[in-house]
Amino acid sequence: MKKSNSMWVFIYGALAVMLVYNLTPFFWMVVSSFKSELEVVSYPATLLPNVFTTDAYEKIWLQEGFLLYFKNSLTVSLSTAALSSLVGIFAGYGFSRFRFKGRLAIMTAFLATQMIPGVLLVGPYFKMMTLTGLYDTLFGLILAQTSITLPFSVWMIKGYMDTVPIEIDQAAEVDGASRLQTLFLCIVPLVLPGLVATTIFAFLLSWGDLLWALCLISDPQKQTMTLGITQLVGQFRVYWSEIMAATVIASIIPACLYLVLQRYLVQGFTEAAVKE
Repeated sequence: MKKSNSMWVFIYGALAVMLVYNLTPFFWMVVSSFKSELEVVSYPATLLPNVFTTDAYEKIWLQEGFLLYFKNSLTVSLSTAALSSLVGIFAGYGFSRFRFKGRLAIMTAFLATQMIPGVLLVGPYFKMMTLTGLYDTLFGLILAQTSITLPFSVWMIKGYMDTVPIEIDQAAEVDGASRLQTLFLCIVPLVLPGLVATTIFAFLLSWGDLLWALCLISDPQKQTMTLGITQLVGQFRVYWSEIMAATVIASIIPACLYLVLQRYLVQGFTEAAVKE
């Protein structure tokens, strides 16, 4: 009995240490965003603001044009997630239900693309976007990020659809349903948790992207949040309080998205772990 109690004490103690370790940077980010420019760089550092101020947030929204950056990030991330999931549904269903020559090779190629570092693809993408006239456009950035998230989406959705019995397709076909009706009315509702998890992954990957936005966008009016934050790091001065405020704002959307869709996210990853 004592040994069992000691084990639980150790487990909860380890979880508490991990919790503090993971939440401390977020706590420091939030409190620093409410400090003045002088206090945020003062030494020794203060745990809580001596003077609570929202100047950093006012500068971010009113002076630095971060509202536009926020809208651009939201547009690119939502479009990337939607396009990646939509194409992933059709591709995942095709790979799950049809047997054709080269199927395994194509799936292996999809998986292999995830092993290539993104920085190695910047040059070819830049060349293609320039030749097609898509360089420095949000649409070009959406296509680039979709091509990065799509292989993962196809693999994930295909795995979830494999868990749905083929008899459901056959029953729907007997009832006169078309392939599209079978897919969207019978199959998609059954794999909805997995689809939500896949969509969130694509959204978060696009939302936190810096590399592709930095290489494919040069117009200040089309910059995303991550790219806008880098503008606060100058040659002779770093605007720490404004960086912290911008990071807090950028973290709100992923945090709210996770809280709202937490049930589907956890269920989706759980089903992925136990599927046959």
